[in-house]
Amino acid sequence: MDQKYVVRTDNVITKPMSRSEAIKAVKEYDKQGISAYILSEDEGKRLEKSKFNEPKWE
Repeated sequence: MDQKYVVRTDNVITKPMSRSEAIKAVKEYDKQGISAYILSEDEGKRLEKSKFNEPKWE
């Protein structure tokens, strides 16, 4: 089974890609001074739905 990965930055979760593509993407973000992390596709989907850091100003 070919596992897919996503790259997460503060603002973006990328589309699923291969491990080597994810590593290249993280290196490119690093060159731009952007913090990025490689996650499994499942973890990326879970975080996408999460509203953990959403402030409530009520």
